[in-house]
Amino acid sequence: MSERPRVLACDDEPQILRALKVILRDAGYEAVPAESGEEALDLASVKPPAAAIVDLMLPDIDGIEVTKRLREWSEMPIIVLSAVGEEEAKVRALAAGADDYVTKPFGPPELIARLQAALRRAPGGEEEPTVEIGGLSIDLAARSVARGGEEIHLTPTEFQVLRALVRNRGRLMTHRALLTEVWGPAWGNDTATLRTHVANLRRKIEPGDGQALIRTDPGVGYRIAL
Repeated sequence: MSERPRVLACDDEPQILRALKVILRDAGYEAVPAESGEEALDLASVKPPAAAIVDLMLPDIDGIEVTKRLREWSEMPIIVLSAVGEEEAKVRALAAGADDYVTKPFGPPELIARLQAALRRAPGGEEEPTVEIGGLSIDLAARSVARGGEEIHLTPTEFQVLRALVRNRGRLMTHRALLTEVWGPAWGNDTATLRTHVANLRRKIEPGDGQALIRTDPGVGYRIAL
C-alpha cells in the first residue's frame, strides 16, 4: 500500500485543526498538525510535506512569515486560510509565495480541490495539454478554444490571459501577477487594461446560462472555475 501524501496543517484553533485532519484523511492525505508557526516550520524541516495549509493568524509568527520562511528552501504548494475582510493580508500572503488562499468558513470539497490543483502545478505534477472546464475545451499546445465542437476565436492576448488562468486553475492570480505574466513587469499596475481583456474574454467563452468561468476576487485578482 502506497504512503499517503503528507500535508502540513497549521491552525491554532483546535476545532479547525481537528476538521483539517478529518478532511485531509478522508481525501487520502496524512495530516501533519501544528498549532503554531514555529511548530509548523520545525515539522516541515524534519520531514518535508507534500504541501502546507497555514492559517494567517497564529499565536507566534503569522502565516505570511511562515510562508516566507518555507519559501526560502521549498517549492511545496502553500494554501493560506484567512478570515473574511483580510484582503490586504491575502495579497501579502500571495506576494510572500503562497499558491492560493481559502476563506473561513470553508467547505471541504473546495479546500481539497484547491489543494489538488496546487499539487498538480507543483514541480513533478502533471499538466494536461487539453483542459475541459465548464463545457469549454482548451488546447494549451495548439492554442485553440472550442465549445461544443465550435471553435471560439480569441486574440493572442486573450488566449495568453486564459492560458495563465487555466495553468493556475484553482489558484487566485493577483492583478499584478497576471499583468506581469502576460504583458511584462512594466505593465504590473495597469489594471484597466487587464479588466478590459478579461471582460472581452468572458463575453466570448462563458456560456449564456450565467455560469461564471472566470471569477473575480474584488480588489485582488481573478481565478478560473474548477
